Amino acid sequence: MMLRTKITAVVAAAAALAICLAAFMSYRGVGELVGDELERGLVDRTDTVVTLLAADRTPPARPGMTEQVVSPEGTVRPLTHGRPTLPVSADVLRVARTGKGESRADVVVAGTEYGILARPLPGGGAVMVGQSYRGAAHVEEQFLWRITWTTAAAVAFAALVGWLVLGRILRPVRRLAGATRTITTTQDLATPLPPAGSDEIGQLTHSFAHMLTALRRSRAQQQQLVQDASHELRTPLTSVRGSAELLQRARGRLDPKDEEQILTTLVTETAALDDLVRELVELATDRRTEEEPEAVDLVLAAGDSAQRLRLRTGRTVLVVEDDENPPLPVRARPRALQRCIDNLLSNAVKFSPEGTPVAVHIGGGRLTVRDRGPGIAPGERHAVFDRFYRGPRTQATPGSGLGLAIVHDIVTADAGTVFATTADGGGAEVGFDLPPYEKDGPNGPTVRRRSARAL
Repeated sequence: MMLRTKITAVVAAAAALAICLAAFMSYRGVGELVGDELERGLVDRTDTVVTLLAADRTPPARPGMTEQVVSPEGTVRPLTHGRPTLPVSADVLRVARTGKGESRADVVVAGTEYGILARPLPGGGAVMVGQSYRGAAHVEEQFLWRITWTTAAAVAFAALVGWLVLGRILRPVRRLAGATRTITTTQDLATPLPPAGSDEIGQLTHSFAHMLTALRRSRAQQQQLVQDASHELRTPLTSVRGSAELLQRARGRLDPKDEEQILTTLVTETAALDDLVRELVELATDRRTEEEPEAVDLVLAAGDSAQRLRLRTGRTVLVVEDDENPPLPVRARPRALQRCIDNLLSNAVKFSPEGTPVAVHIGGGRLTVRDRGPGIAPGERHAVFDRFYRGPRTQATPGSGLGLAIVHDIVTADAGTVFATTADGGGAEVGFDLPPYEKDGPNGPTVRRRSARAL
């Protein structure tokens, strides 16, 4: 309602301004036309009076006009009885005495303004013709009065029409606002939005619809994450609880070997639980979005990840550049991409037999990690990136099933794609493609480079 009132006030103000400007210009134009017409009437009347007096005829009276003859000595003889006597100025006496030129002046007589024109007569003296401006003043007054109420009526009409039209135009906005209030109050994201047209308001409604769709998807993902997490947490928690209850009931009566096995199970399950909780927190908070994308060297990032993995596990990791398709700087968030490569390498080491190397191939904006494990079945190539997915071949392998899901989220957030397939000769190839970093300028981005090496 407030928006409707504001826009109506703007429309009314604009209409008032336009009408006032038009009225002012019309008033000036009409004033000039009336003035010119009065001046021509005064000149014509003076010419007529001079002609009639020269023929010894008395000019007939004319409404709004006063005529008188002035002798060279300054004596005044009125030609229209009952009309006010016009004042004789020095300029008029000059015309009467010399019989040359004319005199034009505006004077006020008995509260009425007159336009006076004096011209010489053929027999001597001068005639003075005065024209009253009372009629012109009345016309001007009427014009101003009519233009005032016409302007007021036009502004009121414009405000009324604007109010009614804006009510119809803003009706979809009110409906959209009502729907959003309902959603805010009920937290029901399934509440339908009003129909959308093709105008700006329709585009706004479509934007709200897309936002609601994203919110519904996000809520569904959160609910699915909670359900999956509760299921995945239940297994290690059950194992930890069972082992702890067994130790509590036994109270030192267990065989040392059995006790050692139970303690080992507790430590293993606790470590797995810690990894799972850490990855769940990372998925839930998505702290990677706090980074800004920049130019990242895939070779440098892969080398750093390989170095850390070698120090932690002692395994061999090969970082190989494609000579036919040299690596390019990619647009990504550095820390998030580093975590992505760490997950790929950790996943490859997990499934590769002891003593076999892991290879990282980099070409263009593509990074591929090759392991020596059981490979990936064709039907699992997309499912491996789902949260908590564990394929039939990997059920016995420790892990949370979140590593590749995190890789998928990181890469897709940076406009990239992920892939997984079985390599020729066995093993799996898992990796991603990221768009190259593009920057305006003749030299493009500047990034540090590191040569390929085996770690």
